[in-house]
Amino acid sequence: MSAPLSAPAKIADCLDPEHEVRTARDTPLFSGLPGDIAVSFEFFPPKSEKMEEKLWEAVQQLAPLSPEFVSVTYGAGGSTRERTHNTVTRLIREAGIPAAAHLTCVDASRAETQKIAEAYWEAGVRHIVALRGDAGEPGAPFIPHADGYANAAELVRGLKEVADFEISVAAYPETHPDADCPQADLDNLKRKIDAGASRGISQFFFAPETFFNFTEKCRAAGIDAPMVPGILPVTNVAQARKFAGQCGAVIPDWMDGLFEGLDERPGARQLVAATIAAELCRRLYAGGVRQFHFYTLNRAELAYAICHLLGRRPLEKSA
Repeated sequence: MSAPLSAPAKIADCLDPEHEVRTARDTPLFSGLPGDIAVSFEFFPPKSEKMEEKLWEAVQQLAPLSPEFVSVTYGAGGSTRERTHNTVTRLIREAGIPAAAHLTCVDASRAETQKIAEAYWEAGVRHIVALRGDAGEPGAPFIPHADGYANAAELVRGLKEVADFEISVAAYPETHPDADCPQADLDNLKRKIDAGASRGISQFFFAPETFFNFTEKCRAAGIDAPMVPGILPVTNVAQARKFAGQCGAVIPDWMDGLFEGLDERPGARQLVAATIAAELCRRLYAGGVRQFHFYTLNRAELAYAICHLLGRRPLEKSA
């Protein structure tokens, strides 16, 4: 594999009209890709039997792509803690997929959090996505538990005391809403990495230069752990705007125009969503990115289609 382009070259390629003309004329955008990417998928724990069936259908569809891992979220305020545990352990037991559990600082003492981590380790979980977490109500400030971890960096350090977990943490290319400034947000990310995290998984974004600028700033700040782009295929712009408000992401105005008139056409919405997300991934790939984390919303089709366009195919099982 050739060496990744430098960040300035990546951004220039994305913005240079002549480059785009050459790309359009010379080679189909997705032709000949070797599938040399690593992928991971995020699910949320089911709230009902019907939702559990939908989740497992998605898992079965995506499992043949041999993901590096799949992760299972926590609800706001730690509201799905038990369902998260059950889903993760079932993924390991029945699907045979490396599974990562989300764990937050919300509404739990250090002792309680460590007990949860110990239970995960005993169940075979070796990977934790460590997050500060949100209070549960939109706009409500995060208030640490009196005896709990105050932030994700403390949580990472505490988890490492429990066992040698692989730990992923959140990264914010467009700055977390609670951060005083972009530099403060980068400083916080560095504290999480220095505490023992293996990688950052970014919140979603919609412009490749957003991610390239972010990784360049990470390098300048002395953050050398991998940063994996989080990809959200959008089929519902209103829902995406709600998510974006919680994590500081920007929804571009042009996206509204692309989905206009498609409220009653779910199939067309799916095609548009796949096109937007696949183009973003292809531009990231052109800039040297080889790892992608997909926020699936428990739907497999879009993530599978994008992986397919990027050359990722089910691995053949040996006889």
